[in-house]
Amino acid sequence: MNKPITTLFMLVSVDGKISTGSVDDRDVDKDYKNINGVKEGLHQYYEIEKTTDFFSLNTGRNMMKIGVNTDRNPIHCPGVTFVIIDNSHLDLIGIKNLCNNLKELILVTHNSNHLAFKCDISNLKIVKYENEIDFVDLFSKLKEEFGAERITIQSGGTLNSILLRNKLIDKVSIVLAPCLIGGKDTSTLVDGKSLISEEDLKLIKALKLEKVDILEDSYLNIQYTVIN
Repeated sequence: MNKPITTLFMLVSVDGKISTGSVDDRDVDKDYKNINGVKEGLHQYYEIEKTTDFFSLNTGRNMMKIGVNTDRNPIHCPGVTFVIIDNSHLDLIGIKNLCNNLKELILVTHNSNHLAFKCDISNLKIVKYENEIDFVDLFSKLKEEFGAERITIQSGGTLNSILLRNKLIDKVSIVLAPCLIGGKDTSTLVDGKSLISEEDLKLIKALKLEKVDILEDSYLNIQYTVIN
């Protein structure tokens, strides 16, 4: 498969949660900074994030949650290309905010009426699929047409599951925050359809531990290679 080398890079609680709740108002980026015992070391995640790849894959929902659809847009990464999977979460303000603060925005959608089609912005590229997004094809396009040799993935649990099952994740880098969140409906690192049958066991991806960095304030950075 001709695709970029990919790393899943996420901030995760000890019980594997990537959000602080099951609704869009809950988000680790804004909630962790208010929790004693967690906020002290949070800056280390963002410091490591600055060293990740020049292509970053995320979702429109995550972008909406952190506030790109508002005047307080938090994104400023002029050297980075964002690949955003979105059908409806980004509005015109969000699209313009991203384009104004990125090297390039590659928006991937199967919504023919996405607001991005109304934008005439030089660094906005749209990859449109008819019914559902073919991620194997997408990753080939990202390398062959957009020159992405390496991509950092920071998407949600459902999309992480799809990418993992399709053998599109090569490495995992987890910043482990010292907290337990709980909640059976709160997103984890990998969600998606539950495994049921013995045949499903082949979908489980083993990991090879490459490195563990003990950070300050009880944080860890754990790095794996995915054994596909």
